[in-house]
Amino acid sequence: MKHILSALILLGIFSCHQQEPEVYLFSFFQDNGQDGLHLATSTDGLYWKALNNNQSFLTPTVGDDKLMRDPCIIQGHDQTFHMVWTVSWNERGIGYASSTDLIHWSEQKYIPVMHHEPKARNCWAPELFYDEVADHYIICWATTIPGRFPNTDSLGDDGYNHRIYFTTTKDFVAFSETKLLYDQGFNVIDATIQKNEDAYIMFLKDETLSPKPEKNIRIAFSDELTKNWSLPSTPLTPNWVEGPTAIRTNDNWIVYFDMYTNHKMGAIQSSDLQEWTNISDSIHFPEGARHGTIFTVKKSILDNIIAQKSKH
Repeated sequence: MKHILSALILLGIFSCHQQEPEVYLFSFFQDNGQDGLHLATSTDGLYWKALNNNQSFLTPTVGDDKLMRDPCIIQGHDQTFHMVWTVSWNERGIGYASSTDLIHWSEQKYIPVMHHEPKARNCWAPELFYDEVADHYIICWATTIPGRFPNTDSLGDDGYNHRIYFTTTKDFVAFSETKLLYDQGFNVIDATIQKNEDAYIMFLKDETLSPKPEKNIRIAFSDELTKNWSLPSTPLTPNWVEGPTAIRTNDNWIVYFDMYTNHKMGAIQSSDLQEWTNISDSIHFPEGARHGTIFTVKKSILDNIIAQKSKH
């Protein structure tokens, strides 16, 4: 009897420590983002299948243009999913909504992150990062303010000359003062931040058009989340790509990007963040997928999405 009880106790301890398996989800948009949020899933990070028959999970309602481009989702420490997105090509704010299951969403909110800058032309590709040390969220995005960085005002498309800005929040109600996050003397958009041990990495797009087009993904490093970012690396990708999103799988980093002139997704892989291999021929995404963010969820979240959406 003693041996049976011991075995049962050990089995109980083992069961308590078993972790629920996780799967990858990809939040993305199609066309110009007018129909809203799309989701896809993968177990290996290579083959991605659209959920909900590739129909929208959430239709945009905020902003003048009512778009939902570049949707970025992370799951917070409170287990709530938080999403930000680009509401327009030419507005000074971004969109926000939250959900506990990725099916039912809060009322959408317009966050006027650049309304204090009357000349700001836009707010593109907002991204979320949870700062465990400060216990708050960082939102970063790209904005052009004509005349702010005159040395590169003529080197982009149609007068666009972006830098990366950020704000912080604990509750998505109150926000800190907007500040400059990344300026290394060139036109930059699509920044996304990952933690790497005790340091931080930023994948970004060099948006330079003249005198020689760049339009490629690079990487920068910092020991501090909101300052002292390095100069960018040499290009990691071919030119004419955008919208990087990164995950770490086993011992490898995978960075996905939108090959927008070829109308398909691409990816590169590295074990050391130095040497990169193009694995674009090894991935499959839903037809028409544009860029967004890849994140992990418990399998029960995915199972519930499939179950709920199969009823409709």
